[in-house]
Amino acid sequence: MDRAPIPDDVKRFVLISIPSVPYLEAMLLLRDGPANAWNSKQVAQRLYMSEKAADELLTQLHEAGIASAISRAPPLYCYQPSSGDLLQMIDRLAETYAKNLVDVTNLIHSKTSKKAQQFADAFKWRKEP
Repeated sequence: MDRAPIPDDVKRFVLISIPSVPYLEAMLLLRDGPANAWNSKQVAQRLYMSEKAADELLTQLHEAGIASAISRAPPLYCYQPSSGDLLQMIDRLAETYAKNLVDVTNLIHSKTSKKAQQFADAFKWRKEP
């Protein structure tokens, strides 16, 4: 079965806006239950991660305009993209990810490995001329 390539606009969105696969998974989890109020414990259980990591993801999603904070104590979030364009792009990404999980995941990892390599390169010992 041939996979369709990732559309250029989706690829650009992933490279600019999706820092990690867990971030993407948390975003899609909230998207799949838009009427639900999510806390870090629920997200942690669904995504098999620590509550601290889930809390950080929910905070990032809120700061990115993807999730809305509906309660501060305890912190609860719901899926509520800040614009119609963002909503449509997330829908396109979800559709692409469902059909092309490996390539989307590889795209995210390639971005993070490039950043790691750039960071490592900054510390290479260089010979003085």
